[in-house]
Amino acid sequence: MQAWVIGNWKQNPATSHDVNALLDDLLTAIEATEQANSEVTARCQLMVAPSFIHLTAVSARLKGTSVLCAAQDISAHSASVGAYTGDCSAQQIADAGATWTILGHSERRQYHQESYDSLLQKVTHALMQDLGVVFCIGETQAQYDDQQTLEVIDSQLSVIKSLLAQQQELIDSLSTRLIIAYEPVWAIGTGKVPTVAEVSATHQHIKQSVAGVAESLSAITVLYGGSVNADNADIFAADAMIDGALVGGASLKAESFLAIATAFSKGSI
Repeated sequence: MQAWVIGNWKQNPATSHDVNALLDDLLTAIEATEQANSEVTARCQLMVAPSFIHLTAVSARLKGTSVLCAAQDISAHSASVGAYTGDCSAQQIADAGATWTILGHSERRQYHQESYDSLLQKVTHALMQDLGVVFCIGETQAQYDDQQTLEVIDSQLSVIKSLLAQQQELIDSLSTRLIIAYEPVWAIGTGKVPTVAEVSATHQHIKQSVAGVAESLSAITVLYGGSVNADNADIFAADAMIDGALVGGASLKAESFLAIATAFSKGSI
């Protein structure tokens, strides 16, 4: 099974100059990696998610390379156009060159109060415009401490279950257009990391839960995110239940991002 390593750049870098510098470093590092071992990018699909302002430029730079481009969000209000100041629709995102979008990230849930209804609309809009969806789920520190992880995850996955119940014609296409990213909120950017055994058990639950909705989704890709870096990627990549990583800060340096990809390319053998 092919691994995935996705870099969520969040609100970084600040300038177009810095974006181009990061892309220069990344593409140079990928070329060197492919020359040394062509199997790395064959076994591990790379993707980056820049901010909206840099999306068109980044997708243009990545066109013709092995790296995909994703948006960090889309509008819940309309899949195309409308009077929604500050929003970017799925159609606009696709036109800018993105082929995927991240949805449901914990920072969006926290800072923008994203609800079940808004996320259901966003996922629907993304699929209407042929965008793949990286759907993020995960529990807070308090929920983890109270041993509510699986309960929280099941609640968050209800968006996907409702979508499939309403639009069963999407089931087959979702096998290649849906990725689940498990990111414990308490591990994002904190340096705190759950054990591999904990992550593996949670991923197994996610896979079983999604497969319970549709057998065609039994091979759903589930990524781990939360303080993944070049130093700990190997231990996560070695677990069969962990299909890749959604990476934050470590994706802003080409060397660390490629190190994580190399770890997962070895783990996917």
